[in-house]
Amino acid sequence: MSHWYFQKNDKTIGPLTDYELRTLYKRKELTAETRVKQEESGEWLLLKDSPIFHTIHEPHDAPKGPKKDVNHHPHEKNGVQHLGLGDIFADVFKKHPKSDSEKVFIAGTTYTTPKEGDIASSWTRPFLFSRVFFALAITYFLLLACTYIFSNSNTIPGLMVIGSFTMPFSVLVLFFEINAPRNISFFDVLKMFFIGGVAALVATLILYDLIPVGKLNYFNAFLVGIIEETGKMVIVALFIVALKPKYILNGLLIGAAVGAGFAAFESLGYAFNYSIEAAAVFKNLQFAGDTMLSIIFSRGWQSIGGHVVWAAISGAALMIAKGSDPKLQIRHIFTGRFLSLFIIPIGLHFLWDCPWNPLPQIAFKQILLIVVVWVVIFSLINKGLRQISGKKPAKA
Repeated sequence: MSHWYFQKNDKTIGPLTDYELRTLYKRKELTAETRVKQEESGEWLLLKDSPIFHTIHEPHDAPKGPKKDVNHHPHEKNGVQHLGLGDIFADVFKKHPKSDSEKVFIAGTTYTTPKEGDIASSWTRPFLFSRVFFALAITYFLLLACTYIFSNSNTIPGLMVIGSFTMPFSVLVLFFEINAPRNISFFDVLKMFFIGGVAALVATLILYDLIPVGKLNYFNAFLVGIIEETGKMVIVALFIVALKPKYILNGLLIGAAVGAGFAAFESLGYAFNYSIEAAAVFKNLQFAGDTMLSIIFSRGWQSIGGHVVWAAISGAALMIAKGSDPKLQIRHIFTGRFLSLFIIPIGLHFLWDCPWNPLPQIAFKQILLIVVVWVVIFSLINKGLRQISGKKPAKA
């Protein structure tokens, strides 16, 4: 069996079997111009000149008929990649082969992180977040059937967990897909979601011990905004220090991961506590169950404009403040570039929690704040795309 090595991002990677090398080429992780060598002591040559190349292009692999347009890249605006609301949903209802999903989930590894000059051409419109949402939603409704149709109380904990995690985790996958540099693995995202989310809760509770908050009037709502956004921001900053990311889009993803974990575990706690209190006060299990479902549903749809995106803004603000410096430092947190953006999640959190609430029957305040925060998010996404476009080598 042959053992192959190839060069990527100035690193030598291997050994790989013939099958693994062919698979990487077919997934477009390698090109015909990639330098490869057979055996560790062999000579470097282009993949197209290697003896394995002809086995990749067998006659039966040749495309038949006219080639279809498979360009699913976000459109360009003023010569750079641009993401609009339509791009978020443009590929959601298209049929995708399983390999498209696999390519998303294997991003961020040594083998799959593109070079800076290849980032824009390797990025496609997001779609996987919708598949994750539907998979979790189906799981939720199956657990709902177990609980209410078959009267199986053993599934109640699972119902609360899946119900609380569905929306925040789906939004997190969206940010993972939007991370065009493809330089953060899904394993790192999961660590930030679970460990970072709970660590942010711990940081917030410590701050609450230091700064007690009473009933949610306007002043206390402002304190809540400062405390919770600061608690999440500290954990986001620690992950930025650990991962040493370079891009604004990385900051959005890291922040979204911590915020999604925070939102999921907080919603789970609310669903549990409110249902227990309803059962204890009203002595009615049916009412307690309805309360649990109401909390899961309301916090679920509202999470698309809550902790996930607020923390994402903080992550992007940290990356903008860091600029081209190799490492995030405490001094970056006290710069105008950071504080001018960090005030946005604090302000949005304050408005979300404060007594001001016109038209509560249709959740007008929440819908308005969701629209506002996503305007900010799209602005930061496109700022991140402009940053990447600026790093592309100029065409000769």
